[in-house]
Amino acid sequence: MKALLLVSELEDYTIAFASGVAQHMPVVLGVPRRRYAHLASWFDPAVDLHLLDWPRHRSLANPWFLHQLTRLIRHEQPNLIHLLSNSTLWLNFAAPFWRPIPLVTTVHDVEVHPGDSDTRTLPGWAPELMVRQSGHVVVHGEGLKRMVLDRYSKSPDCVHVLSHPAIHRYAELARRQKMARRTTDGTLRVLLFGRIFAYKGLEYLIRAEAMLKDALPNLHITVAGRGDDPWVFKRLMGEAGRYDIRNRFIEDEEVAQLFLDADIVVLPYTEASQSGVLNLAAAFGKPVIVTDVGELRATVQPNGLGMVVPPGNAEELAKAIRILADNSELRNNLGASALEWATGPNSPEQVGARAAAVYREVVGSC
Repeated sequence: MKALLLVSELEDYTIAFASGVAQHMPVVLGVPRRRYAHLASWFDPAVDLHLLDWPRHRSLANPWFLHQLTRLIRHEQPNLIHLLSNSTLWLNFAAPFWRPIPLVTTVHDVEVHPGDSDTRTLPGWAPELMVRQSGHVVVHGEGLKRMVLDRYSKSPDCVHVLSHPAIHRYAELARRQKMARRTTDGTLRVLLFGRIFAYKGLEYLIRAEAMLKDALPNLHITVAGRGDDPWVFKRLMGEAGRYDIRNRFIEDEEVAQLFLDADIVVLPYTEASQSGVLNLAAAFGKPVIVTDVGELRATVQPNGLGMVVPPGNAEELAKAIRILADNSELRNNLGASALEWATGPNSPEQVGARAAAVYREVVGSC
């Protein structure tokens, strides 16, 4: 049995997922050359990687690309096609020509996050149509499955839950380059990482810092990632000098160093489905503080990855930071549980095994 995977973005997720599935069955992966060429060495050698001249959404080259992609599919003759995201407009027009090969699509976010300007560049009908054209759908949690069932009227047997696999690439980079945590100086380093959009809850982290100004004089907060300008909240900061703001794209080595140095990774999201940052933090064995949105509680609490607080509540977030700041043993225990989860049940290999089982089920039902 052979699976053909297609995706135009989501590099870290794709590397982990495709490499995991390839441990259990032949995998052909088609991705844009412009986004993946420099990452090719991070894929497991078992992945049959095809770097495609995949045009951007507005390019007039898309019809020719779809023709070439369909030729590739016919040549490979996969038993199943899995779109690792439903956010590629033009694949909607090619999907009918791939029949009768079963089509599976992963829906990472059933609803667009508030302030997510990246996703809003895509017409709203495009991701909806892709889901409706797909015989089977993959989501990252039971709550998301219920949302898909309500929204798309799919049969429960056609909506499958596969967790977002741990992202080990940056931790492996740190090992290869023998990177180390900076010298401990008594500073408690809290990290908020990723695209800085409205739903990430940066305002509440800043309000929490202000509440802790006197209680935790050694607190240092790093906000790293492109998106909205964090300095718009400067007036809310308890002490602006405690912040390290990196409002830009963060290169791989810098990502690794940020997570090595962090004592706590915070995800104060006001809305979310799941989180790649959570899966990155776990690979570094870092405790997290998350809000009770999307699948975050269902992921963090049963696996002992960190603490859960209500969304939009700076006071509870401040309390959680204070608890972890005052208890290094608790931080270490949560971090150890996170690393065990990332290298065990949520490792790419084990998530890949579950994905392979889903593929066999889908093909067997057709």
